[in-house]
Amino acid sequence: MAEKQKILIVDDDNNIAELISLYLTKECYDVMIVNDGEAAVVAHKSYQPDMILLDLMLPGMDGYQVCREIRAKSDTPIIMLSAKGEVFDKVLGLELGADDYMEKPFDSKELVARVKAVLRRITNAPAKMTKAPVDEVTYPDLVINRTDYSVVFHGERVEMPPKELELLYFLASTPNHVFTREQLLEQIWGYEYVGDTRTVDVHIKRIREKLGDHENWSISTIWGIGYKFEVRSV
Repeated sequence: MAEKQKILIVDDDNNIAELISLYLTKECYDVMIVNDGEAAVVAHKSYQPDMILLDLMLPGMDGYQVCREIRAKSDTPIIMLSAKGEVFDKVLGLELGADDYMEKPFDSKELVARVKAVLRRITNAPAKMTKAPVDEVTYPDLVINRTDYSVVFHGERVEMPPKELELLYFLASTPNHVFTREQLLEQIWGYEYVGDTRTVDVHIKRIREKLGDHENWSISTIWGIGYKFEVRSV
């Protein structure tokens, strides 16, 4: 007899979690429920699920943080569940590594169908011959990793929203090259972004507040033009 596939349900609303569990149990899945983000990270390690159904609005560590933590170590399929239906929330979830995103309230049959579809896609995917290369830029006391969306400064992880990290990564990956604000908007936000160049200034300001200046590198303002990631020789 084939071993049941395991699904970890992470939702602080136990009524919803139990309802999802009921539907999945009927489909012969093995199910575990946890109600907060910290417990989800622990359960992922001990239970080793084949899939995670992850609510976004969790006490303490929210669903985005849980997804980021798990993606740093594992490619376990994740379907995010949320009452948030804005495009931004969906895009952020998918950018952080979720495999699918469903809005609450959802139809139980659709949820089961999506679970099966994601598991089928993962099961039928070609075996990976080698581990995917890590996409990161490294400088003294600074590591910017675009694979797991992390920034480590002086050995400590620095929390950055995706756009801040992408902007920092883009500048740091081409050191001493000056980019105009318009070029940065186009590269990070895309052609369809509706906004002005002050968006870039605000994000640069936030990055500087988190990293400051280093003796070997810094984000420099080129007045009247834009910014560059300046690397100084030692």
